[in-house]
Amino acid sequence: MAAAASTAPTSGKLTVDLGTDTGPFHGGASGTLYGLYGDGVPSRNAVEGMYVRTVSTKAQDGTQHPGADALEILRPFVEAGGKDVYVYMTDTYRGFPYEWPGDTGAERLADFTARVRRQVEQVLTLGAYKSHVVYVPFNEPEGNMFGTGEWSYDQVSWRTDPTHYFAAWRDLCRLIKELDPGARIAGPNTCLLYDEIRGFLEFAKAEDVLPDVITWHELSSPDEIRTSVAKYRVLERELGIGPLPVNLNEYAHNYHLSVPGQMIQWIAAIEESKVDADMAYWNIDGNLNDSVVEANKGNGQWWLFNAYGQFTGNTVQVTGPHPNVQYTLQGVAALDRAKRQARLLLGGTDGSADVVFEHVDPEVFGTTVHMRLLEIPWTGQVGASAQPLRLTDHELTVVDGKVTLRLTDLEAMSAYQVILSPGGNGAVALPPSAGWRRSYQAEDAAYIGDGHSLNGPEGSPSDVDKFAGSTGYHVGGLRTGSDGVLVFSVDVPCDGTYDVSVFANSYNLADAVREQGPTNVFLRVDGGHPQELRLPLGYKWAVWGHTDTQVELTAGAHTITLAAQDHDLGVTRGDAVIDRLDLALRDDQVTAPALYDAEYAALGGGAHVDYGQRGASGPGVVVLPRGGTATFWVHAAEDGEATVTVDRIGPGEGELTINGENVGMVGGGDVRIVERSSVSLFLMAGVNKITVTGTSDQLVLDRLQVGASRGLLPTSTHPAEEGTTTGTARVTGAHTFATGGKAVEGIGGGPANTLTLTVEAERAGRHALTIRYSNGEQAPATHYNPDPVCRHADIAVNGAAPQRVLFPTTFHFNNFHDLAVPVALDQGTNTLTFTADELPDHDGHSRNQFGQRSPYAPVIDRVTVTPLA
Repeated sequence: MAAAASTAPTSGKLTVDLGTDTGPFHGGASGTLYGLYGDGVPSRNAVEGMYVRTVSTKAQDGTQHPGADALEILRPFVEAGGKDVYVYMTDTYRGFPYEWPGDTGAERLADFTARVRRQVEQVLTLGAYKSHVVYVPFNEPEGNMFGTGEWSYDQVSWRTDPTHYFAAWRDLCRLIKELDPGARIAGPNTCLLYDEIRGFLEFAKAEDVLPDVITWHELSSPDEIRTSVAKYRVLERELGIGPLPVNLNEYAHNYHLSVPGQMIQWIAAIEESKVDADMAYWNIDGNLNDSVVEANKGNGQWWLFNAYGQFTGNTVQVTGPHPNVQYTLQGVAALDRAKRQARLLLGGTDGSADVVFEHVDPEVFGTTVHMRLLEIPWTGQVGASAQPLRLTDHELTVVDGKVTLRLTDLEAMSAYQVILSPGGNGAVALPPSAGWRRSYQAEDAAYIGDGHSLNGPEGSPSDVDKFAGSTGYHVGGLRTGSDGVLVFSVDVPCDGTYDVSVFANSYNLADAVREQGPTNVFLRVDGGHPQELRLPLGYKWAVWGHTDTQVELTAGAHTITLAAQDHDLGVTRGDAVIDRLDLALRDDQVTAPALYDAEYAALGGGAHVDYGQRGASGPGVVVLPRGGTATFWVHAAEDGEATVTVDRIGPGEGELTINGENVGMVGGGDVRIVERSSVSLFLMAGVNKITVTGTSDQLVLDRLQVGASRGLLPTSTHPAEEGTTTGTARVTGAHTFATGGKAVEGIGGGPANTLTLTVEAERAGRHALTIRYSNGEQAPATHYNPDPVCRHADIAVNGAAPQRVLFPTTFHFNNFHDLAVPVALDQGTNTLTFTADELPDHDGHSRNQFGQRSPYAPVIDRVTVTPLA
């Protein structure tokens, strides 16, 4: 990737008109359908850092899917910055179409009406939180309750005869408002904006039961979003209603979700339309629609929404080379005049393009701009991603109110961010954070031995129900009983250490995978240096993650092989498909501390950017008044210690918090040059929220640096098999990938079945428990969504009241993940007791009938104890 000043023609031009204001930044594209399972899955960091605005989810105690109960996710969602929870009241039922009981339409409607009453009465117990609830009485009524199928009211579509549907809408709206006079109701929630919506609105207006929020689904394309919203706004004006808020509460397809270069096209259309929208739920709940890996790790899509959510100011007009055409270069941009920054997100094409910023106001930017370009790559549906890659960082002269960037080597699956700010103040350009990189497709590799299969095509613009991959094709053959070898021919520019990422997948319920879990394969370089790799599991075939390792290579050509047999290490058990192999040189920039400039952070409490400060690392600094905040979203590859350095200028003081935990003070003294405050902190694998809050009249903040551990936090590891078990909890050797081959299972099913560990703390205070666990439980599903179940553990420290912790699926009981849990420990000896029991419904006594709430804790392998700071 290169970027430079240019006026030469290229394959396309994207124009950002900073002089054409299109309204305040809305941020509505970050909604999710069934994206939250419960408090902690995904983590509050993952929710807040993705700036999730709205969530649509099932009715409390609904049986449509495990988890995602409206009243259980509401409070943590709001506390993580969320705005509204849309309650799909129909998802109290199983099945799709909904299996509502009764022999006649009237009987079925009577049953549903009683359930609606109960749901509203539950919401009335929430106090102030109920203001965040939006009731959705019907979902896709034309294909469900008022369609033509066997589960409909009378097998007559409301689009043909709306009598029963309209009456049901009226009566339920009146019931909801009678019970909850301040209620907001959303509808009609059809699968698209039918022409018959006019009749629905005319009826609702006449009966005084208009929705408070208009909802429909756009499982179409970004251009249809722009068209449909415009069509609806015309309809409003013609009928003399509104304008009402709009939520397109299901959008995008499997082929688009997880892919930054695809999703930016949807985001652009939604933001231009100034509506809310929720990503569609095609797969598993609790991962923000293929944005979050495990509980707290973001993939490429998460980092795209993190960048989008940090837009401030007003959006401006963006015109792509093919306006409103999907699968072409599209973008969305905002200008914050007070912050003196313009931000652009773009993507959707390979090759090269010119990006032209027009009407670059000299009163905002001066005559020179500082430009930072970052890449947000695709890392797979279940593949974690580090923070966006810094590609270029330099200054450009504004000519006739324009700045033109030539972008080359664009990747269609990646999104890119450009940040413009004032230049000319002596800022030192930072080098790229990524070194040499190259991808090698599995279908281009040689295959030796039996079992080879070339699979595909997978998802494409003409088949959006399937998953995206690097090319749409992938290779199988590395499986139990095979002698296959996949041979990649690579060529590298210099001697060095190279990161290797194998993009792969094993379907967790495939027969060959059920026995062991992760499929193991064997990597060699030029026939030597054997390594055993465990490839990622997924909830379906062609759901991609990556397994990472490192190799030493000399300059020139090499072969890297993935084999199903190795004469030193053993044989493959399982069945895997391979998408591609990535190589990346670990040069000095890659291994240097990660840099987070304060002027690009999320600011609050009166903090402001100053571009006149000499000696800063980037184009500006942030000035924090007392109570002012700068928040950084920081990536960590794994749970454990990191060195966090706060660079500041001058004598100001501040408070440092990480993931909501106060970990000390920074600053102080009479220094007048750049001063560094370094502290060893525990970072959670994945997303960390680090906030600096001013505690003096003025703290000048330059940047945050996050580097390697210095070994200053005393850490101890406690195998579960060394603990004390009671009841059905027992040590077992059945989990071969547990540490030492042993773990504890059978915890829970009642308080008598426990695991107790004794741990030591050098000093009293807040510590992280990093729990290595597995959870392969899955409930029977009624349709295309796999239904993995989150298990939970009630963890009691020193006999105190237990803390309930949710553990997301690991896709197999022999596949172990880590989850970090903060707790307070006493100095010296502490006891940790794990137990669990099935959680009842909201009423406190009834139970789920479909295996959707597990009574058990996960299988526990070990617990590692580390001070937070």
